[in-house]
Parts: sequence; structure tokens; C-alpha cells
Amino acid sequence: MKVPVGGRLVVAWALLVGITVLYLWIDHSVDNGVVLFASTFVTVAAICLACVKVRIIMREFMEVRGAPVFLCRITDLWVALIAVALLGTYFGGKGVA
Repeated sequence: MKVPVGGRLVVAWALLVGITVLYLWIDHSVDNGVVLFASTFVTVAAICLACVKVRIIMREFMEVRGAPVFLCRITDLWVALIAVALLGTYFGGKGVA
């Protein structure tokens, strides 16, 4: 079934909202309400969910979907490199501390 372009954008927007709500639920479920602390699970989840959101935004709203295959692969590689860099920085800093 082919979804019209307007419908694709609504689905993409709904996914972005759902991912945001999922992150808020994860963050709220870990917070004990008394003392704020950095949770590894929440940090990794936030980075991964942010990367998924960036990929959806690039594909649907920046119209990379219709671009040449090379550009699609380069943008996917960029998102993966940013995820690795952020996670590496987090775990590297945590290891030093």
C-alpha cells in the first residue's frame, strides 16, 4: 500500500512524537524523585533515540529519501559516526572518572 506524501509526513511526525514520549517515560521511570543522578541506561537510550530521530528527520523532512543512493549512505554513516562518538565520549569519560 502506497502512503501519500502528506500521509508519510504525518506518520514520521507521529514517530518523532512517540520517540520523545518514550524517552520521557524512560527518564521518569529511572528518576527516584529525591536525588538526581546520571544513569547509564538513560544516557545510552537518549543518544540512541536521538540518532533515530535525526535519521527520520533527514529522510522525511530534509528529503534525503529521494536523493542519490550515495547521499543516503553518507547520511546514514554520519548518524552512525555521531552515535559512536557520543557513546565513546560518554563511556571514555565515565572510565576516566
